[in-house]
Amino acid sequence: MNTWRNASLAVTAAALLALTTACGQEQGAETPGGQAVGNAAPARQPADGGYGSDGGYGSEAAAGAAPKEAGQLAVWDSKKLGEVLTDSEGFTLYRFDKDTAEPPASRCEGDCAEIWPAVPARNAEAAAGTDASLIGEVTRGDGTKQLTVAGWPMYRYAQDTGSGEAKGQGVGGTWFAAAPDGKKAVLNADGPSAGEQADLAGLSVRKDPQLGDIVVDKRGMTVYRFKKDSAWPMKSACTGDCLKKWPVVPPVSKNDVEGVTTKGFVTFDRPDGIQQQSLDCWPLYTFSGDSEPGDTNGQGVGGTWYAVSPGAKLVGAPK
Repeated sequence: MNTWRNASLAVTAAALLALTTACGQEQGAETPGGQAVGNAAPARQPADGGYGSDGGYGSEAAAGAAPKEAGQLAVWDSKKLGEVLTDSEGFTLYRFDKDTAEPPASRCEGDCAEIWPAVPARNAEAAAGTDASLIGEVTRGDGTKQLTVAGWPMYRYAQDTGSGEAKGQGVGGTWFAAAPDGKKAVLNADGPSAGEQADLAGLSVRKDPQLGDIVVDKRGMTVYRFKKDSAWPMKSACTGDCLKKWPVVPPVSKNDVEGVTTKGFVTFDRPDGIQQQSLDCWPLYTFSGDSEPGDTNGQGVGGTWYAVSPGAKLVGAPK
């Protein structure tokens, strides 16, 4: 009995040691503030919270706030996405891959629902020329009724400021504009094809003319690190409104990586329930201000956000 117990304890200890080694504790890992993790003290927060605020989040959050009702739906003929369903105010409607249509169920709550406000089912009317039988509703965890199309719960995106915008398309590899039949809006010949998107690995390397080799996600969008985060213990200092501007990189399969280190390749289970990919145990993000592959508008924002090298280092950050 003692032999079995000792063996079990040894296996547990080995697993813990492996995680510890991956996250650099044995190397005396430091927090972004420069202190050893064991004695980490809270870093002094700048006026903008270190999120790189360009005047606050108020106007953006208000623009994407959930409407009081779905109202008369409409169809927007996007040049890049084809036909896209909108609500009565002209905002693009989105669907979430982690939801289900049969039976209808929403898995976007808490912080997620602040970034992706649910569209109420109240007074919903099908867009002209679409199938009215596809319009329905689902009861959310808080008891409110959410609009569904072909069973899929519908959402807005907080970064869309008005009609004719679809900044949420492809975010996290799980959010997509909804077509009038509830399916994902299909990219047409004027935009990148589905095949071109599929050519990129979950994480890969792009050579930027100013920054050199940097990590990009499967959409080709620049990947960033936040200097206020820590790798051991793994902790994200980006929460709430910060996540509206800096969406997390969702979990990536280790087999879906090209040219990027897999050291400390750990999925971070955040306290807000969101799963986030890390490199060398540092949480990874994209930037909502990058509108297309090749953009690096998040570089150096607030003196705390920087692109990531293939070795998981900060690119261009002051020493």
